[in-house]
Amino acid sequence: MGSVMSLFPSKMSKEELETTLTKAKEIASSTPVIVFSKTYCGYCTRVKQLLTQLGATYKVIELDVESDGSKIQSALAEWTGQRTVPNVFIGGKHIGGCDTVVEKHQGGKLVPLLTDAGAIADK
Repeated sequence: MGSVMSLFPSKMSKEELETTLTKAKEIASSTPVIVFSKTYCGYCTRVKQLLTQLGATYKVIELDVESDGSKIQSALAEWTGQRTVPNVFIGGKHIGGCDTVVEKHQGGKLVPLLTDAGAIADK
């Protein structure tokens, strides 16, 4: 089994990876909820719809639209071990993908996370 980096067609130097990783970490911590997404991804749409239904404030980075989207996705894979989208962060912490977000919601754990992060106002 190769490294995670070998799964991506774009080859980045170590310096480029570190720069992109820093950017990804800054994005993830810059807002209460961030969804790294792709415009054509049904799982991404599902997560965005759920967050919208819950009234959460969130930011979306569409990796297929960003000029350095593939680099960001590679850096996220290196950082989180998750190479797929959506890649969701709440309160600067990596949550996971669609299944994890939906499971947290069904288990009653998503709204408290969103509230603690300041993405949903206390009612």
